[in-house]
Amino acid sequence: MTDRRQKLAALDWMVAMGADEAIGEESVDRRKSARPATPAPELAPPPAPVMASAPPRESGPDAPLAPAQGAADAREAAAAATDLESLRAALEKFEGCALKQTATNMVFARGNPNAPVMFIGEKPGAEEDREGLPFVGADGKLLDRILSFIGLDDQSVYITNMIFWRPPGNRSPTDAETAACLPFLRRHIALARPRLLVTLGRSTTNTVLGLNSNLNKTRGRWIEYGEGLEAPIPAMPCFHPDYLRSYPAQKREAWMDFLSLREKLDELG
Repeated sequence: MTDRRQKLAALDWMVAMGADEAIGEESVDRRKSARPATPAPELAPPPAPVMASAPPRESGPDAPLAPAQGAADAREAAAAATDLESLRAALEKFEGCALKQTATNMVFARGNPNAPVMFIGEKPGAEEDREGLPFVGADGKLLDRILSFIGLDDQSVYITNMIFWRPPGNRSPTDAETAACLPFLRRHIALARPRLLVTLGRSTTNTVLGLNSNLNKTRGRWIEYGEGLEAPIPAMPCFHPDYLRSYPAQKREAWMDFLSLREKLDELG
């Protein structure tokens, strides 16, 4: 009985391992009966893949531009503008910045183009993209409130951005996108002829004023800006309203900067 139980247990184990079919009455030693494997015939090496020739370069208005070409086209288009309306029209026709393909509207400016002070932010946000105007969202409301405290409004300031189309997802603009927009911004400043310039945020300050420094070290200081101008004008870096909303403790420093702006305006008369 014990031997029978052992055989049944062994059978159960083999079934559990997958041996569920009997193909002969006697066991076979496969090691002895196996014939030496016939070597497989050598195969000729596969032919070398045929490399397809590069497709011809796209041409026409929908072809993507190289970054350098986009910047060169921007300089040419911006230089041809003789007033703010022709500059706006040139931007609307410009195809050298990829952001135009994903934005809803081109965001040019708001306020009084004849105002003595011009504010420059970095890029449009979602609200600005929808309305086609800069600083109309939460950042704009904070900026308007600060300006009202020093007696300024849309009739006494002119507001624009360094980038004229909203980057997808509010990401930072690339170097190529900035290079394509910067000639238009510089021409914008030259045509508006403000007496004072205020750059909002580190990226805008460093790009427009040609700096490479922490905004905490440059904010509140008057720096000469003269790109494309007959005579340089004073420019002051300030914190961006978005930064102030994230770090409200910095509002005290920002308030001191705007008081400095008010004093400078009063000096100009």
